[in-house]
Amino acid sequence: MPPRTLRRRVGAVIAALTACAALTATQAQATPTPTQDALTPATKFYADPHGKAAQQALADFRDGDIEDAANMARLASQPQATWFTEGTPDEVRAKVSTLVHRARTAHRTPVLVAYDIPGRDCAQYSSGGAASSAAYRQWIDAFAAGIAGDQAVVVVEPDGLALLPRECGPATDPTGERTAARIADLAYAVRTLKAGGHTAVYLDAGNVQWRSVGDMAQRLLDAGARYSDGFALNVSNTHPTDHNARYGTWIATCMWYATEGPEAARGHTDWCADQYYSSAAPNDGTPGGSVSSADPATWKWTDAWFDRYAGTPPAGALRHFVIDTSRNGRGAWTPEPGKYSGDPEAWCNAPGRGLGPRPTSATGTPLVDAYLWVKVPGESDGGCTRGTGGTVDPEYGVVDPPAGAWWPDQAHALARNAVPRLTFGH
Repeated sequence: MPPRTLRRRVGAVIAALTACAALTATQAQATPTPTQDALTPATKFYADPHGKAAQQALADFRDGDIEDAANMARLASQPQATWFTEGTPDEVRAKVSTLVHRARTAHRTPVLVAYDIPGRDCAQYSSGGAASSAAYRQWIDAFAAGIAGDQAVVVVEPDGLALLPRECGPATDPTGERTAARIADLAYAVRTLKAGGHTAVYLDAGNVQWRSVGDMAQRLLDAGARYSDGFALNVSNTHPTDHNARYGTWIATCMWYATEGPEAARGHTDWCADQYYSSAAPNDGTPGGSVSSADPATWKWTDAWFDRYAGTPPAGALRHFVIDTSRNGRGAWTPEPGKYSGDPEAWCNAPGRGLGPRPTSATGTPLVDAYLWVKVPGESDGGCTRGTGGTVDPEYGVVDPPAGAWWPDQAHALARNAVPRLTFGH
C-alpha cells in the first residue's frame, strides 16, 4: 500500500476513534429530549461510547486492521441495548442506575433489556434466570428502582412469552403451574416498570416466523401487555423489518378485535387470521398460489380477513410495537435444501447477515414506535451445531462462543454486510 494511502487510512481511523470516544460529550451538548411516557419521533437513543464495539475498534487499530477498526468505531457510535441478565437486587439497581444516569447526562434515552425470568430459555443456550418468582419480583423491583423515574425504554424478557415452560418439554410443566407463574411474573414486570412514570415498556412477542397472530395476541393479553406501551418483535433474529411490521399490525388489531371489537368476538383471539392463513387453504386457488409465512406476497387473505371482520379500529386504540433490526439487513438465512438433516437453527448465529436499519424512533410507520438494536451486534447466540450432534458450528468451522460472549469475527461481518451501509450515528 502506498505510504500516502496508508497515512490517509490511519488518519481516518484515528478521527473515527476520536469521534467515538467523544460521543458522550457530543451528546451532552444536544438539546434534551422532553420527559415523556412513550416514544416520539424526536426521541434520541443512548450509545455507550465504551461498549464492546469501541474496545474492538481499538484492538483492530492496534493490529493494523484499519478497515475493521473504522467499522467498529461506526458500530460503537450507534445506540444499542444493554442487557441485564443476573445479579442480586442491589447489584441490578446499581447497574441500571449507572446506565440511566449516563444517558440522562447525555440527554439521551437508554434501551434496557430485563432478562432474568425463572426457567429462562428452557435451559438451552441462554439458560439461567432468577431462582423463583419471589426472587424475580424482587429483582424487577430493584430494576425499576434503578430507573427511578428517569426516561428509559425497557424490553421485557425476550422469548419469555413465546417460549413458555409448557413448551420446554413434556416433563417440564406437567401441571401448568410454571406456565401460570411465568405469565403472572411477566404481568408483574410490566406493571412495575410502567409505574416509574417515564418508562416505555415493551413485552417481547417473538417474531413473524414463530407464533400465530391469535396465539401471540392472547399471550400478550394474558401477560398484561395492555398496561404496557406495547410489544417487541424480532429480538435476536433476522427476519425482514417489513414482515415484522405486518405481523405486529395484525397482532395489535387482533388484541383490539378480541377485547374492544365486535361483541361476538370478545375473548376470541383464536378467530384472527394469521401469517399462515388462506380462505382456500392450502392455497388461494391459483397455480403456485400457496400461502407462505415467509412471503408477504401471499398474505392477501390475511389482510382481507382483517379488513372484513376488524375493519378500522378507532385512532389510538391499538398497541404499538418496536422491531429489533440489529441483524436483519440481509433478511433471514435459509440453508441450502438438504444440507442439514436436523434442525439448522436458522436463528442461531445466522451466517452472512448484516446490520439492518439504524436505531430510530422516526420509523414512518404508525404503529412502529422504533427500530432498535436490541440484540447487541457481535454477541454470540451460543454454540450452534445445526443438529449435527457435534460441537462445531459447520457454518463457521469453529465452536461458537457461549451465548452473550463477544465474537469479533461476527461483529466484523455484520458491519461489512450492513444494509444500509454503516455510518456514524449522531
